[in-house]
Amino acid sequence: MKFKPTLIGGALVVEMERLEDDRGYFARTWCTEEFAAHGLKASMAQCSISFNRVRGTLRGMHYQVSPSLEAKLIRCSRGAIYDVIVDARRGSATEGKFFGLQLTQDDPVMLYAPEGVAHGFITLTDDAEVIYTMSTAYQPDDQAGFRWDDPEVAIEWPIPPSRISSRDANLPLFAARRVP
Repeated sequence: MKFKPTLIGGALVVEMERLEDDRGYFARTWCTEEFAAHGLKASMAQCSISFNRVRGTLRGMHYQVSPSLEAKLIRCSRGAIYDVIVDARRGSATEGKFFGLQLTQDDPVMLYAPEGVAHGFITLTDDAEVIYTMSTAYQPDDQAGFRWDDPEVAIEWPIPPSRISSRDANLPLFAARRVP
């Protein structure tokens, strides 16, 4: 695996190294030793999947607060998404900054979001599937988030959303977020 830093402290683009032949390819999506060697959260407690039927489905911006802080490894296993992380850590050098990139089923790239960094995405295709591996089991009382369209953060989404949950549409502004 190749680990490439982003402008968000502790967040990395993780490129899988494919071993290809006439059958297809094989690639590691997780290696505790390699993640630990890069100073990353090297234990994962939960893996989840998000299936999205319609292009333009927006999910986010979500994170967990203490004591359930979580790191996430995000991969698009079907279709394509524009994946976004925002540094929600108060006092961080990159607080309020966002980083986004396209993830697709054909691209061997994943995004690692460290604890205290919010995550969201918009689907660029119908039937998009996203796999999350998380360092902590989900705790409903410790969930937090802020609006996907907050002008303070000013995320540059590539397309307007066609679907968004009422919960996500009514999240607070970034300035009123719960501290990670």
